[in-house]
Amino acid sequence: MRAIWSGTLGFGLVNIPVKLVSAVQSEEIDFDMLSREDMAPVRYARIDTKTGKEVEWKDIVKGYQYAKGKYVVVEDEDFAKASPKKSRSIDILQFAKSEEIDPIYFEKPYYIVPAKGGEKSYRLLLKALEETESVGIAEFMLRNREHVCAVKPYNGLLMLNQMRYQEEIKEVPEVAKSTKVSAQELELAIKLINNLTETFNPAAFKDTYIAELKKVIKAKAAGKHIRIAEPEEKPTATVKDLMEILKRSLEKGKKRA
Repeated sequence: MRAIWSGTLGFGLVNIPVKLVSAVQSEEIDFDMLSREDMAPVRYARIDTKTGKEVEWKDIVKGYQYAKGKYVVVEDEDFAKASPKKSRSIDILQFAKSEEIDPIYFEKPYYIVPAKGGEKSYRLLLKALEETESVGIAEFMLRNREHVCAVKPYNGLLMLNQMRYQEEIKEVPEVAKSTKVSAQELELAIKLINNLTETFNPAAFKDTYIAELKKVIKAKAAGKHIRIAEPEEKPTATVKDLMEILKRSLEKGKKRA
C-alpha cells in the first residue's frame, strides 16, 4: 500500500516514525460526457460571463464574494497564511475511553504503520492502549488542514480515525415524542429484535451496484434490451395495525429460522 503521509506519532516525549495508509477504498466507473446528437465527447469551456469569451486556466483566480457582486481574490499565499504551522507529527494531546466518543465524530480511517526504527515504540503504544482500553486524541496536518483524530488499536495495529469538529455536527432534528407505545407493543418489538439478532459479519453484505451496472453496460453494448424493475412498494405500519404487523413479523422470523 502507498503511504499518503509520513512523519512521527508522539505521546509524551516518545516520538515514533510512522506512515499513514488509507484504510478504505471505493469503486467507481468513469464516464465521458457525450453529445447525444453525434456522440462526440463534450469539452467544458470556462466562459467569462461579461465578455462571453473562453478564459485560459492561467487567467483564472479564486474569489470570495463578501457582498453581492463584490469579490476579493484569494491567492495561494493567502491559503498558506490561514494554515496552522506546518507539522509532520501526530501529537497525542490526551487519552480517553473509546465509549466516550460518539461515532458521529468519526469521519475517515487510516492505518498507521511503523517506519524503520519505530517498531518497538509503536508496539509499546499499541499494547498500552489495548491494556488500558483507551484511545489517543491527537491533532495532525494533512493537505494543509489541521485535523483532530483518534488513535486506537485495530486488529493488531494502530488506526488513526480522522474526526469531525464539534461545529461540523448539525443539530438533532426534533421528533414528536407525544406518541405512546404500549407495553405489549414494546414486548413484541423486543422479541422481534431478539429473533433477528446474530453475530455481525461485514463480508455478508455486498455492494452489487457497480457489478450490476457493468452488466447493464455490457448488455447494452451488445444491443440487448434491459428491463428496469419497478421498486418494491412496502406498506407502512399505522397505529391501528402495528400489533398485527409485529405478530406477522415474528411468525416470519420463526419460519426463516
